[in-house]
Parts: sequence; C-alpha cells; structure tokens
Amino acid sequence: AQVDPDYVAALRQVGDAAWIRRSAWSAFLLPSINFQWSLSKFDPASFNIGTNDVTDKLSQFSLSASYDLFRGGAKFYDVSRASAAVEGAEANELGARYQTALATEAAYYDVIAQSQLLGVAEERVRRAREQFDVARARVLSGAAVQTDSLQLLLELTRAEVELLRQSSTLTVARLELGRRVGRAGPVDAAPLDTEQVAELPISREQAVDEALRESPSLLVARSQRRLTDAAFKAERASYLPTISLFGQWSGFDDDLVPDAFKRTTVGIGVSYPLFNNGARELRVFRANTARKVADAAAADAERTTIRDVTQAYEAFTTARASTELALR
Repeated sequence: AQVDPDYVAALRQVGDAAWIRRSAWSAFLLPSINFQWSLSKFDPASFNIGTNDVTDKLSQFSLSASYDLFRGGAKFYDVSRASAAVEGAEANELGARYQTALATEAAYYDVIAQSQLLGVAEERVRRAREQFDVARARVLSGAAVQTDSLQLLLELTRAEVELLRQSSTLTVARLELGRRVGRAGPVDAAPLDTEQVAELPISREQAVDEALRESPSLLVARSQRRLTDAAFKAERASYLPTISLFGQWSGFDDDLVPDAFKRTTVGIGVSYPLFNNGARELRVFRANTARKVADAAAADAERTTIRDVTQAYEAFTTARASTELALR
C-alpha cells in the first residue's frame, strides 16, 4: 500500500488531522504566548519612555499571554470537531488501503485472465495452421483447387494477428501488476488454486450488519456528520460573549537590551460583537446547511452500503452456484 499515491495521501491526512486535534486541545488548556522586540531610530530625536529623555533611538520588547476563559462552549466544540476529523481521516486511510488491495487483486486476476486468453489465441493459431497445412496438401495432391485454401489462410492470418494483440495485452497487464506491487518491470501472477470455492462463513444479514459497523466510507460519512454538527454549534456559540485573561511584560530603552523601564500589565476582557453586518448569521446559516447535507449524506451512505454488500454477496453466491453447475 505504501507505493500507492492515494494511500500515501490518505495517510498524510491522518497526520494532519492529528495535529489539528493537538492544536484544539492546546487552545483548550494552554494560553497563547507571544514575544516581540524592536529597535527604532528617529530623526529628529523623540521622547523615549524608557530613559525618560529625548533620544534618537528606541528599543522595546514585550512578552504577552492571553487565555480565553469562556467562548460560549466553542472550545469544547472545536475539540469535538477535531476528534471527528481524526476519526474520518483514519477511516479514509483504511478505505484507501482496501482500495489499493482491491486494485492489486484486480491486476493479479487480469494477468491470470490475459494469460489464459493468450493460451486460447495460441491454440487458435495452432489449429488454423494445421487446417491450412491439410488444405495445401490437398491442393498439391490435386484433391482440391488452390482457391479452397484461401479462407483457411485468412483464418490463419486473423489468428496470428489476435495472438500478437493478446501478447501485447498480457505484457501491459504484467506491467500494471508490477506497478501495483512496487516493481519497475513486469510481474507475473502465480497460478490460481483450482479447488472449489467454499461458501461464505457469514450470512447476508451478518455481512450487512458488519458493513454498517465497519465500512470505511460509512465511517467517513458519520465522522463528517459529527464534524459539521460540532462546527455548527461552534458558530452558534458566537452569539455569546468571549471572556479572556491577558497579561503583558514590556520594557523600553535606547540600548539593544531594553531594561531602563519595565511595565507589567494584567487584566480581564469581555468581547461581544453586537452587530457585524450579518456576517455571524451567515456563518451560522452556512454551518447549519453543511450539517443538513452531512446528515443526508450519512443516511444515503448507509443505504448505499446495504445495497453494495447485498449485490456483492449475491454475485458471489451466483458465481459459485454457476461453477458447481458447470462442473456437473
């Protein structure tokens, strides 16, 4: 699976989602901290708050921190949304792994099928050549005229052309199998086991129940539903005020290290957007729409899973029964 670009991309998404969850937990538990330093030169000179004098230079630094005590529950919803994103990414990675395995298995069976078709084409050439040789012998013996062998010559030519085409198709199929298993050249397929295929160990109802619990595509749809629900609640939390703690330690001077004057600031702040031209309402509306779409997609994914599993189960059962009938 590591050689499939789609699987590698899905694996990368798991890592990205995990970092988003770490960031959400970090914002939930820890304050944000920022450091800033600057050195300025003035012409003409200006008053320096650090030296309490007129100078042509000003150096300053600040170390600030802030922490949101209350955001209307948005911090909880952000963590929930990030966790749902991780679950969806993991399910998507599992689905990509299954798709890679399916494509590799399909390439394997394609090589098997093309090898058998090549054998059929070789047998067709052999029969056509034998019939043509017999026809030429009849012409040489006088038992037939030369025009009687033209149809057999045409058949021989068609058979040889088909053999060339089938040989080319088999070469491409072997290269595809090699690509799937990470080889630069063609790879042949081991012969199939000719034993009778056994019945499936579970019933159709059990297969459907298992798929409804473990299907990667269904897990992705469900995680997307939880993600959009958390996003909607987080947007709705913007109708409540934000309460934050903040603090700052700053210094001023005219040297590189500003330590002539230091000041400490601590406080608490409340922020509440009374009116922002409907931007908040628009975000809530869009988040609610995305939630409804995700609900519908998850419900449709369940119905699709039931249909696909039933179709695959019945196809296997029919194919197995057809094989048994053909062997009687």
